[in-house]
Amino acid sequence: MRTKRAPRLGTLRAVAGESVKTPVEQGKTRTRGDDRPLAELARQQHGVVARWQLMKRGWTEEEIDWRIRRGRLHRLHAGIYAVGHRQTSQRGLWMAAVLASGPEAVLSHRSAAALWKLRGYSGGTIHVALPHKSTSTRRIRRHLSLVPEDERAVEDGIPITSVHRTIFDLAAAEDVDAVVAMIKEAEYLNRWDRLSLPDLLDRYPGKRGSRKVRFALARLKEEPPGRKRSKLEERFAPFLRRHRLPLPRFNDWIVLGSKRYQIDCYWPGTNRIVELDGWQSHRTRSAFRDDRERDRRLTAAGYTVTHITWNQLDDEPEAIAADLRALLLKNGTTPA
Repeated sequence: MRTKRAPRLGTLRAVAGESVKTPVEQGKTRTRGDDRPLAELARQQHGVVARWQLMKRGWTEEEIDWRIRRGRLHRLHAGIYAVGHRQTSQRGLWMAAVLASGPEAVLSHRSAAALWKLRGYSGGTIHVALPHKSTSTRRIRRHLSLVPEDERAVEDGIPITSVHRTIFDLAAAEDVDAVVAMIKEAEYLNRWDRLSLPDLLDRYPGKRGSRKVRFALARLKEEPPGRKRSKLEERFAPFLRRHRLPLPRFNDWIVLGSKRYQIDCYWPGTNRIVELDGWQSHRTRSAFRDDRERDRRLTAAGYTVTHITWNQLDDEPEAIAADLRALLLKNGTTPA
């Protein structure tokens, strides 16, 4: 004689007239189901996602936790995960820091300058700005800062302060020469915003760094054009000002026959050239050989090429300044 099974709870509820959600409607099948929506979100965000983003899209805590246990999600910050593996690019780390700081956060300060390519990036703490107080961590420096819509941007999918807002923010902590270099780099890269630096000065006349921004803009009207490409070049301009020597054109081009040579510093109207040699200047044998050929051809054409190293600027600044003054005076150039 067959034993009758007791009706399921769902069946009893159905008989009683209650609505019953299927496992699909409850979202339970997604625990071991299709991860393509997750992969697509990660693809748009350099391989990282936030728990709050997944829950906003209908994922449950159970579904997220199951993927963490199975190694499909790897924790980067509280509630922030790398999808599929732990190897995260620099852009992925920037994106993760922004997501970890909430929907209103944007990449800012030195990290924003690095993403905009206004200056180099050496890693370390990531800077974000958000409109409410939030505790910083060892890896994320959170700045309490209101960033209006017209001072925000999105670069490579990452919310970020606009180029000129980034420069303005950094002016509070950097010297005027660094601000000048960033402005020149922005111009060289053709980075433009809805709001210019003069617009921001009108909006924030008393903001920290505003005085340096004014000085930098005034200096740009006097300084010769040319992009500064290295830290040594950024140090050389203030060195010359400190010793009351004229500023050169940076990274200028000289044409000799069918060849064009880019040089570090050139004083127009003279035959004086200065090459600034950092530790990486001759990192390969071919680079060393090419530089020697360039110097030989420039010298044969009547130019005087002088090499100065970082150590010399540090160890013997007065001697370097005296030598440069003598070289420039020989050519009739009057020190500024």
